Amino acid sequence: MARNIREPIPLPVILAASEGDERALNAVLNHYKCYIRFLAMRPMKDEYGNEHLYVDEDMRLRLEAKLLYSIVTGFKVLPV
Repeated sequence: MARNIREPIPLPVILAASEGDERALNAVLNHYKCYIRFLAMRPMKDEYGNEHLYVDEDMRLRLEAKLLYSIVTGFKVLPV
């Protein structure tokens, strides 16, 4: 089974995102889009009793907002 391994976010993008750059914040959101959608999955039963998974859009938006808030307000890059 092949794993979907993504490249890490480059440091300049992280620094720009922590300063509030819109393009950098979009790049970070795009990087974590699949993970956020996975975390926002909820089971739902249809009228026949079959269970399906769906993305709870309210939860997805809350997770995205929390990520953006954390990056802009509390994210610090420590020197190496």
